[in-house]
Amino acid sequence: MALGRKKKSGRKEPKFDGAASLDGVRLNPWDRVGGPEDDEDVKPKRRAAKSRPVDDDEDDAPRETRPRKTRAAARKESKAKAKGRSRSGLGRVVYWGAVLGLWAIIASAGVIVWVSAQLPPIQSLEIPKRPPTIQITGMDGTVIATRGEMPGANVSLKDLPPHLPKAFIAIEDRRFYSHFGLDPTGIARAAFANLMHRGVSQGGSTLSQQLAKNLFLTQERTFQRKLQEVELALWLERKYSKNEILELYLNRVYFGSGAYGVEAAAQKYFGKSARNVSLSESAMLAGLVKSPSRLAPNRNPEGAERRAQIVLSAMADVKFITDAQAKAAIEKPSYAVRPVGAGTINYVADWIGEVLDDLVGQIDQNIVVETSIDPKLQSIAEAAIIDELATKSVKFNVTQGALVAMTPDGAVRAMVGGRNYAESQFNRAVTAKRQPGSAFKPFVYLTAVEAGMTPDTVRPDAPLDVKGWRPENYSREYFGPVTLTQALSMSLNTVAVRLGLEVGPANVVRTAHRLGIASKLEPNATISLGTSEVSLNELVGAYAPFANGGLAVSPHVVNRIRTPEGKVLYARRNDPPARVIAANAVGMMNAMMRETLVTGTAKKADIPGWSAAGKTGTSQDFRDAWFIGYTANLVTGVWLGNDDNSPTRKATGGGLPVEVWTRFMKVAHQNVPASPLPGSMQSPGGFLSNLFPGTSRAPSPQQQPYPAPSQSNNQDFPPPNAPARTSQQSQPPVTQTSGRPESAAGLDGWLIDRVFGGRR
Repeated sequence: MALGRKKKSGRKEPKFDGAASLDGVRLNPWDRVGGPEDDEDVKPKRRAAKSRPVDDDEDDAPRETRPRKTRAAARKESKAKAKGRSRSGLGRVVYWGAVLGLWAIIASAGVIVWVSAQLPPIQSLEIPKRPPTIQITGMDGTVIATRGEMPGANVSLKDLPPHLPKAFIAIEDRRFYSHFGLDPTGIARAAFANLMHRGVSQGGSTLSQQLAKNLFLTQERTFQRKLQEVELALWLERKYSKNEILELYLNRVYFGSGAYGVEAAAQKYFGKSARNVSLSESAMLAGLVKSPSRLAPNRNPEGAERRAQIVLSAMADVKFITDAQAKAAIEKPSYAVRPVGAGTINYVADWIGEVLDDLVGQIDQNIVVETSIDPKLQSIAEAAIIDELATKSVKFNVTQGALVAMTPDGAVRAMVGGRNYAESQFNRAVTAKRQPGSAFKPFVYLTAVEAGMTPDTVRPDAPLDVKGWRPENYSREYFGPVTLTQALSMSLNTVAVRLGLEVGPANVVRTAHRLGIASKLEPNATISLGTSEVSLNELVGAYAPFANGGLAVSPHVVNRIRTPEGKVLYARRNDPPARVIAANAVGMMNAMMRETLVTGTAKKADIPGWSAAGKTGTSQDFRDAWFIGYTANLVTGVWLGNDDNSPTRKATGGGLPVEVWTRFMKVAHQNVPASPLPGSMQSPGGFLSNLFPGTSRAPSPQQQPYPAPSQSNNQDFPPPNAPARTSQQSQPPVTQTSGRPESAAGLDGWLIDRVFGGRR
């Protein structure tokens, strides 16, 4: 039995019934060499498997088998997994794209809100009113200048020739009637062109965008301004019709040279209304919008014409005109561009702009300013200054000039503030202050006359020392005892200084201020030679009392200010002027200054048939050359010099200024009945001497014969600051006397003593 049991429990050998018996054999990780014995996640499973009881019956039972996958099935499964992964990647792209798109929308909305916050509320936006226009007219009623932004009147779209708005659409915005305020096609085209040219060669802005920029925004090139422009363009498109937008655009766009709107531009460049412009002129106006300052036809006619040809080709390209019309307009342009001049009338317009606030306050409506300017005289004055400088500026090193002409009551008839307004807007007639030199001497002599002296009062022309300052004459000659008439006509400096010291520099200053000089004057010994600076306008105004009989004047140019409808806002009052010079003193001063044009430093001045008087002036080192001369009809002053105060090449008051003055005054007095100067019963040689011929020239025993003016002393000497020469060139002996010399012998001197008292 025991043996039998032993046999029964003996070893059993495995049986292999062919290949099929191995189908159920599967290796697990623990059957492999180096299997995951140390894997903490696997060990418990293995231990669980080892601790599981083994049924003896299961030892003999075969394991459950799994069918083996074929290669086709494996490939199919692999493709399915790849497809799943692909779908998963696409899903991620879609997801993140949606996320980014959402954030882009949020960011765009934020930018729009930010941009909108910089603008006034859209619902409160209105088309701004035009800035007020200031129209300036001459004494004959013609318009001589316009200020403000120089807009023309609004012109309705239906009143314009059809080719005018079409020219703008063809060159600026061909899809104007089809887009919604933005033109994506135009923007893409401009972006591509700019990319190809590596710069800004085209713009993609629509007419609506341009209008929005012109109405509400600045010209700065920033991203913020561009976004604001887009938003406002959309608002304009929503609020107004296409034709209304186009009409607004044509009446507000800038065309250069200060012209806003097609009406102002047509008047500026062609001298006609925009209602009457030709096809060629319409093309030129449309071409200006690209660069109005550079293409303005009055400054760059060639550039404006080339641009107009491009516009005509664009119009033919979009079938607004035929090719034949475009060709004819290009071959025979009908431009009538007004030539651009120096524009000196703009100096007058600027001066008017400075005084308007004092006359009518803040300007908030269109106004018409009626002035005293004579357009004819203004043109003559402009030509006189420009032509003189053109021919002699190099020779005398003179680069600038100014002229003021006014009636004896102070009404300005012409004013030139420089040789070319386009080059310099500085008004040398009103704003510049320069040393008048000897042109200031009449105030010294008037003070002496009012102190009791006469034109025949004698004073010595001799060297003078004033605390180390030694004034000398231009010719460095001395003529001994001379009359005041002789001294003033020859512009003898030593006599003027002696008179100034005798009457007192403070009294001279008071006299000048009484006659109209407003600038600060220094009451010292040099004031007699015009060392304190004044403006040309005030100096001419201070001479006016000599021409009107001694009445105060205030230089003025504005007569009346009104609205275009005729409402008067200001009218100049004609109050009786105050007397600032006694009538007899006016007569004596005119007698002395008349001699300046006859035998003195202004001998070149000549107005046939008219009695004229005046005084020349030259400042230190020939920096300024002046001549102020007058008739009973007109008072005119001329200044020539350099803005940087550099010396000229010996340009004196008796030279260039007298030539300009004579040219202007001759034309200004044509066909005007001649009138004598106030108190002009006297001859040049002595007061009232025309009543008693032969007596005025008789010298006193102490008086040397009247020296004949030579070419060398027919000039003015600048106020000397340098040491004077000590030598006296053939100077006759001078007899020093105490007190004032007696008047010149003769009946007129006797009459003066009786008429004006014992002081001479």
